[in-house]
Amino acid sequence: MSSFKERKIAKKKEEILRSAAAVFAEKGYHGTTMEEVAAKLLMTKGSMYYYFKNKDDLLFHCHQMIMNKSIQNMEEIINSPITAKEKLERAVKAHIMLATNEKSIFMVMDKPNQHFTDEYLHEILKSRTEYAAYFDQILHEGMEKKEFQCIDIKMVRMIILGALNWIQEWYNPEGEKTGEQLAETFAHYLLKMVLP
Repeated sequence: MSSFKERKIAKKKEEILRSAAAVFAEKGYHGTTMEEVAAKLLMTKGSMYYYFKNKDDLLFHCHQMIMNKSIQNMEEIINSPITAKEKLERAVKAHIMLATNEKSIFMVMDKPNQHFTDEYLHEILKSRTEYAAYFDQILHEGMEKKEFQCIDIKMVRMIILGALNWIQEWYNPEGEKTGEQLAETFAHYLLKMVLP
């Protein structure tokens, strides 16, 4: 059980990450300074360094915050006593709901190879591989149980994740569809690819 102080620090870190992501999304990673992130939070630059080493560290933790939530969602889905079809449907919807609710953070997660040094890149690619493996697991289970047709698991997973990750390029919170409606639509069409 974490202490009150630890929870308070974790909450502050998340607040900083959300603000940083908003500034990164607006000005671009390279166009953003630690001062601007601090100013958005009415903090001093010095107090920012209490929580994060530098701008790279901030970006890395933005990425990992979302990946941790994504992996946690997938673990719950994988361990649910439901069909593979329902698991895939929930996985697609969970991804879209996170992408639409956390648009700024998703936008700064693009092209990690261009933003991160080896120190962070290894961890980032590891968490992305772990997340992708859950989709493979669901697709494999669906084929084994004859819920899905015979498919090339790796290709289908790349098509699904490619479609899901492209949302950040065009999604507009003021657009005609809500995140929930998009989640329903994407799940409907992407599942057609695997159902017999």
